[in-house]
Amino acid sequence: MEQDPKGNEEISKEKMEVEQQQRDRCQETRRIPPWTKQITLRGIIASIGIGVIYSIIAMKLNLTTGITPNFNVSAALLAFVFMHSWTNLLKKIGIATVPFTKQENTMIQTCAVACYSIAVGGGFGSYLLALGKKTYEQAGENTEGNFPGSYKELGLGWMTAYLFIVCFIGLFVLIPLRKIMIIDYELTYPTGMATAILINGFHTREDKMAKKQVRGFVKFFSMSFLWGFFQWFYTGKGKCGFNQFPTFGLQAWRQTFYFDFSMTYVGTGMICSHLVNLSLLVGAVLSWGLLWPLISSRKGEWFPQNLPEESMKSLNGYKVFLSISLIFGDGLYNFVKVLWFTIASIHSRMKHNDPNTEVGAQEKAPASLKANEIFVRESIPMWLAASGYIFFSIISTISLPNIFPQVKWYYVIIAYILAPAMAFCNAYGAGLTDMNMAYNYGKVALFTLAALTGKNYGVVAALAGCGIIKSIVSVSCVLMQDFKTGHLTLTSPRAMLVSQAIGTAVGCVVAPLSFFLFYKAFDVGNPSGEFKAPFAIIYRNMAILGVEGFSALPQHCLQLCYGFFAFAIGVNLMRDLSPARIGRLMPLPMVMAVPFLVGSYFAVDMCVGTLVVYVWHKINPKKTDLMVPAVASGLICGEGLWTLPASLLALAKVNPPICMKFLSS
Repeated sequence: MEQDPKGNEEISKEKMEVEQQQRDRCQETRRIPPWTKQITLRGIIASIGIGVIYSIIAMKLNLTTGITPNFNVSAALLAFVFMHSWTNLLKKIGIATVPFTKQENTMIQTCAVACYSIAVGGGFGSYLLALGKKTYEQAGENTEGNFPGSYKELGLGWMTAYLFIVCFIGLFVLIPLRKIMIIDYELTYPTGMATAILINGFHTREDKMAKKQVRGFVKFFSMSFLWGFFQWFYTGKGKCGFNQFPTFGLQAWRQTFYFDFSMTYVGTGMICSHLVNLSLLVGAVLSWGLLWPLISSRKGEWFPQNLPEESMKSLNGYKVFLSISLIFGDGLYNFVKVLWFTIASIHSRMKHNDPNTEVGAQEKAPASLKANEIFVRESIPMWLAASGYIFFSIISTISLPNIFPQVKWYYVIIAYILAPAMAFCNAYGAGLTDMNMAYNYGKVALFTLAALTGKNYGVVAALAGCGIIKSIVSVSCVLMQDFKTGHLTLTSPRAMLVSQAIGTAVGCVVAPLSFFLFYKAFDVGNPSGEFKAPFAIIYRNMAILGVEGFSALPQHCLQLCYGFFAFAIGVNLMRDLSPARIGRLMPLPMVMAVPFLVGSYFAVDMCVGTLVVYVWHKINPKKTDLMVPAVASGLICGEGLWTLPASLLALAKVNPPICMKFLSS
């Protein structure tokens, strides 16, 4: 039987192509620097600088509105801008420098995100601030459940120690499962994937595109910083300046409906989705446009006329508990939904005996195989994860009862036994839905400890215990997001873990310092001021509710809470069960709850940001996708960085020379 020469020729061509692909992959793999070279001194310095900037910005957002957007993509962009500019400057002056790789870019982004994540999730605007005397007094010293002396004076020393204890343990929880979650289950982690796509794009696209982004960032950063500086001169004392401009008239201004010219919130609105921004506006209209005027008209019937508005038995009580109802309803629904989705997904994989292995693996693209190979080859020893978790568990069990005598050592042990299961469920759910539900796991711990500890010590124990669980679950989820980014940018998991550890250590120092910068310079926690810190009083009252039950609520508040809880569940059901064209219009109840306490002004700002993106996208979609991250980051970082000199001026008792106010004629 004769062989077909054409067939042999085609087979030999295919073999040559496969061999060439293998040689290309091997050559590209060899070009990837070893993990020790991916962590550079210049990278650490840049990441600390970016981490400090975003820690200050995140802290300001935490203490004003309580809403902080995801800065992962922005941090990756800023890392590229800094390092690209630095290497180009050195080239121009004739100094040889090591090329800036996507692995180094990923390492800087990971370290910076780990740093500012402590400011976002460390509890400075929620459970830690709720422990302070000011929040204790704001909740009402005579309020049932708010036991006399159930507070802890805020201090730099114990807060830093507390963060080191509860945050570092989160780095070791899910290390043994990283291959299962990233490679075997192929979890998406949308934020981590988006960051990786951006970083890969930076290092493959034309230099002209990168220069456009750099110029855009620098331009809007400068404008935002100078605008913050200019505004400062008119803020005087009290409610003065452009941030009190009655855009829609004085009557609307009294109900907090105005544009306050904050570039930070405009930039944040450009980053957040249209749904988030419009949900804020819906919440603002519902609360400040409808509910609060109606409840205020019941003064003398539902609550005494002589009570100040800030009292928890007055209008402020309705604001706090109705927002808690929305947060509870939305949080509980999504918690159950994600948990159910997680269990169903795991059960399906076990039933089908993991379809992503063996035969499925052979069908994967070469790029995916190469990423998997690097991710598995650069393994992290199991003994490191186990010994790290055990070591920090022992340290926590000894140290935490000394910081908080109300927290018994056996509560800490139980928390660390349950934490790995919670961390896995949360990280798995985040991989599927991009929702980090750490705050919900923290609330479970809060209510459990409040009920177990009793009236005398329940509030302090609940708030401290909330921080233990929330920090572990949050840090482990952030690490898994970054592992996904590293997997797609061919960055070593070892380099990622070391970068995360460096960023966490820096964050545990920087976050308390940035908190006390604001705490000493401004009236943090004042419900009538700029730095309202709305979630501090919410968390304090959650703990009181866990200790005391419904007797802590003002008159008729319970019935309203039932209604808003049902509303939150109903809206989520409508979103999930309705046709897509209807479901996508449903607002987010948890987002709606924020203006209930803060006011409407920042919702207006963020809607301006979303309007800019919408119009820009209609005019030029390609340019919008390229430039929005750069423009938004510039706006946020410029005004955010001005906060630092403004805080220092306030500490030095240097007041603005002019007070610009608007009065009716």
